[in-house]
Amino acid sequence: MLSNYLPILIFLGLATALAVLLLSLGTVLGRLGARHLGDADKLSAYECGFEAFEDTRMKFDVRYYLVAILFIIFDLEIAFLFPWAVALRGIGSAGLIGMAVFLAILIVGFAYEWKRGALEWD
Repeated sequence: MLSNYLPILIFLGLATALAVLLLSLGTVLGRLGARHLGDADKLSAYECGFEAFEDTRMKFDVRYYLVAILFIIFDLEIAFLFPWAVALRGIGSAGLIGMAVFLAILIVGFAYEWKRGALEWD
């Protein structure tokens, strides 16, 4: 009975060992790299569009979040193209027409957002 589960146990053991090795290697190399990068600008947070350690009640620009939400929406829409591309031979011309309609709606939505200035960052 144990011989049936032995390959699975070996796989789980190797996967755990590899995960521990890669995480510890990343931690060690990250600490070594941080010592050599003494520049404060490189170590500062930059993803949110404003300084992270200021007053929590400060005003911030909502346009950053609008652009981020639009990016997520269009990024998820484009993710539907991958399964369609894999199954293209099996779905035939009906799938091609359906995807053309889908992309036309996506392009119209993108053009509308562009025309309204939602992607502008002034």
